[in-house]
Amino acid sequence: MAPVLGVVLAAGGSTRMGRPKQLAELDGRPLLAHVLAAVDGAPVDRVLVALGGAADEVLDRVELGRAEPLVVEGWAAGMGHVLASALARAGGDWEAVVVLLGDQPLVPGRAVARVVQAWRAGAGPMVTATYDGRPGHPKLFDRRLLPDLLRLTGDTGARDLLAAHPDRVHRVEVGDLGSDADIDVEADLERVGNLLTNGRVP
Repeated sequence: MAPVLGVVLAAGGSTRMGRPKQLAELDGRPLLAHVLAAVDGAPVDRVLVALGGAADEVLDRVELGRAEPLVVEGWAAGMGHVLASALARAGGDWEAVVVLLGDQPLVPGRAVARVVQAWRAGAGPMVTATYDGRPGHPKLFDRRLLPDLLRLTGDTGARDLLAAHPDRVHRVEVGDLGSDADIDVEADLERVGNLLTNGRVP
């Protein structure tokens, strides 16, 4: 079976929150730990977590599971740079890469599985999860797109790549499984915590 690489992007400087959001506590665990736990149980063969801002603190305080830490130089250049750098250092033993964001703790492993299953069934070369029809994460890219991914720069991630080739993007609805709510400021942390507490996450 073709190997799948998982990459969790968690290198940001958390400037809007004012403290490392990777370490912000949610339901008794650091935020990043929720994402790593989800991908740990997903059908991916290897997991990398790309770190930058507060990398030393994250490594000290977050249980990485089977994820391999990768500290990205120049991480402040943005998400596109971080993803390209991570893939450049990942080696070549993969046929598709699934990308998740370290500040989206409600994306479950089953969402990753659904995206990977679609690719294995012939979808692609790009597969994006959708939430009630709205594109979100995780996103999967076939290895054929590696040259394009390695050229990413700035803070747009792979969004422009998907937008430039809509005919090559397969959408997989996962809104019944979880949420892609992200954490940028303290109010987001409270809002997502309330979703968990009130059982409003599928």
